[in-house]
Amino acid sequence: MPELTDLRALERTRLAHLVARRIPEAAALHTRDFTIVTPSGLVWTKSEYLGGIESGEINYRRFEPVGEIDVLMDGAVAVLRYRSAIEIGGNGREPGPLSAWHLDCYRHTDAGWQVQWSQATEIR
Repeated sequence: MPELTDLRALERTRLAHLVARRIPEAAALHTRDFTIVTPSGLVWTKSEYLGGIESGEINYRRFEPVGEIDVLMDGAVAVLRYRSAIEIGGNGREPGPLSAWHLDCYRHTDAGWQVQWSQATEIR
């Protein structure tokens, strides 16, 4: 099993791929049946989320943890919790700031550690 710092680094790498629109690299870090619950309560599949980033419908200019990433690991499952600073736009909107709490559930699969579920809650 990896060190907790390895999972923290993996999450930072995943976020960097999303900002850079490196879709093949990002896709490899998400399970086939990945889902995300957005701060507005929408639920997106892996193809909807990564497809939206690829098309520019979701436009991250910044997406990074603020402070420590907490990790709770038990066997082949790990939960990461952290605050983020995001600049996001899309659908013709200019990118604007968003602060959020994140819970990301990772699973160890044949392909290595991959995120299965992600949930973000806006901090107002």
